[in-house]
Formats: sequence, structure tokens, C-alpha cells
Amino acid sequence: MKTHLKILFSILLLFLLTNQILAQDTSKAHKDSLDTVVKKYYDLNLKIFQKNSTIEDIDRAFELFTDDFEYVHPKYGGTYTRLDLYNGYVRNQKKGGYDGKITDIKIVNKIIGLNAVVVEKRFVKKKDDGIKVGDSEMTLFEFKNGKISRIFEYW
Repeated sequence: MKTHLKILFSILLLFLLTNQILAQDTSKAHKDSLDTVVKKYYDLNLKIFQKNSTIEDIDRAFELFTDDFEYVHPKYGGTYTRLDLYNGYVRNQKKGGYDGKITDIKIVNKIIGLNAVVVEKRFVKKKDDGIKVGDSEMTLFEFKNGKISRIFEYW
């Protein structure tokens, strides 16, 4: 009887430890996938901000968003739908607003959670007197099914 209990206890312990290890692997993979989407978002935005960017560059960035995506920036007008934001990008591009003055987007810090990433970033810009690193800015990304469902700017 004692032998059976020892075997049963060993199997139960092995099952619990294996389950815990698999849960950690899934969590790491989930965080890595969110991190990859945020990096891709900033890489595509940097490309869009250049003088020679195209509508296709904007389209590629918007592929990262859910259909019900919203962009919230209280300092610059409040809440925008996916279509509002897309039209704004296209309008800025047509007016020459993307002129290559933003040369980089430095990610200073990231906190990756369950379906959310908070980023501290700094824009690097060309100025008349050289390259300047801007102030820190905070952005929250929320996700649904691996796509960005909401961006909230806290700057």
C-alpha cells in the first residue's frame, strides 16, 4: 500500500511540475509575440515617417490592428477609430508631413503583461543644430488575438 501511495504521489508531483513548466513556456511565448508586434509597429512607423514612404507602408502598419481598433490621445484630440487614424496618416503623407526628420524611435523601457504592453519611448529627430533625443513618452498597447486593439498615448 505504501508503495502505491508513493508512486501515486510521485506521478501527481510530476504532473504538477510539468504543467507549471508548460504554463511558463506559454506565458513567455505570449510575451515574446506581443513584444514582436510592438517592435514591428515602431519599425513600420519609422519607415512611414520618412520622406519616401508610401501608402503601402501605412497599409502594412494597419495590418497590425484589429478591425475595432481605437487610438486614444487626449492631448491631440481624444479618441480615433481605425479609419480616422488611417485617414490622418494618409493626409499627413500627402501634405508632406512625413519628411524624415524623425530618424529613430528609442525604446527606453517596456513592461509586458497579459494582452498589454506599456512602452517608454523617445523620438530622435533631426534639428537645425543636429540630432536631438526627445523627452520620454509613455504608450499603452492593448491586444486581442495577437493584434493591437487599442493604443493609448500618455504624453
